[in-house]
Amino acid sequence: MYSKEVTVQNHVGLHARPATFFIQKANEFKSSIWVEREDRRVNAKSLLGVLSLGIVGGTDIRILAGGADEESAVEELVKLVNSGFAEQ
Repeated sequence: MYSKEVTVQNHVGLHARPATFFIQKANEFKSSIWVEREDRRVNAKSLLGVLSLGIVGGTDIRILAGGADEESAVEELVKLVNSGFAEQ
């Protein structure tokens, strides 16, 4: 299991459009991937799951992955979050 914490950079957080980009990127990997906010963990490959976390700008989240490509999956998703989803 590999994980990293990241702060969501874009102002509106993971609303529908950036959440879709996040899920598409997560689905490029074979590993199981989760997103945690506070005490809730959801499947990072599920749009409803990610949206249900209510992640707004400035929120700290943890991205976790388990599987053959876990490290690259987490690193790429952290990179995407840090990019602000091209909304800054």
